[in-house]
Amino acid sequence: MAITYKDAGVDVDEWNKTEDAISGYVKSTFTKNVLGEFGSFGGLFELDKSKYKNPILVSSTDGVGTKLKVAVLANKHDTVGQDLVNHCTNDILVQGAEPLFFLDYIGTGKLKKENVVELIKGFAKACKENGCALVGGETAELPKLYLPGDYDLAGFIVGVVEKDKLIDGSKIKAGDKLLALKSSGLHTNGYSLAIKVLLDHAGYKLTDKIPELVNDNEGLKYSTLGDALLAVHRSYLHEIKKLFAAGIEVKGLSHITGGGFVDNIPRILPKNTSALIDTKSWKVPALFRLIQKHAEINDSEMFKTFNMGVGMIIVVDSKDVEAVKKKLDAFL
Repeated sequence: MAITYKDAGVDVDEWNKTEDAISGYVKSTFTKNVLGEFGSFGGLFELDKSKYKNPILVSSTDGVGTKLKVAVLANKHDTVGQDLVNHCTNDILVQGAEPLFFLDYIGTGKLKKENVVELIKGFAKACKENGCALVGGETAELPKLYLPGDYDLAGFIVGVVEKDKLIDGSKIKAGDKLLALKSSGLHTNGYSLAIKVLLDHAGYKLTDKIPELVNDNEGLKYSTLGDALLAVHRSYLHEIKKLFAAGIEVKGLSHITGGGFVDNIPRILPKNTSALIDTKSWKVPALFRLIQKHAEINDSEMFKTFNMGVGMIIVVDSKDVEAVKKKLDAFL
């Protein structure tokens, strides 16, 4: 008896149907700089060199991590696509770059067209919001590698910055001020601990309406625990661009992701400098305190793991603090 590719767990016909279903979403992100067609072997992008004197390309790649497990449990897949684009956008933004184009990778044990369509819808939505094109991607059906229902995501982004506007932290000096921009929740980090503590240990369900989260006076109010855990990773592109447009010198930016405050802020500081942060200057959102309560861990461990309500740190000269606060909802 013949054994086909489909018998081995790879359904090419299902992929062809999926490709037809996602093409419109992908093409909706195409800018005038995109050359070629959907489905080409490589994505083509023409940089408008008239806009730059010395353009520097900035690239990054990342994933969504264990947050995908929450998406699978909730059967909600569009938000994690947005998470990935926004996370990658923020990672190149810290060097002053604006995104040009994005590519995605989806690996799954069993291709489910409806799930892939939701993921691509999320990618497309965030790409359009951030002004970048989804120029390509790969969806791999790997039946022996992933558990049934599980999948993984990776994103790849390329952006551009004028060479003399590159932000590398080298201008940071003693006396400069750090301002914070709020996060929308956990963003895309700390989910292994959050799931273990809230779902496995405390026994919460994603559909639970937890009073602390529903009534959080920090503005991060969620209908259910699932809504809280799937809140979309915030992009800071348009806010930071307001500072650029106003001529405010941004000396450094730190995207508070894996490693929390402890690992990410030192990445942008010159040698022989350190940051002093008053952790009492803002009220940590209830979601983080809920995790801390059930995990029974101290603040030090929390700040090494989570963003604690802060998604981006901006470093400016002390004379520019008020100008930044007028432009953005930022706090010292």
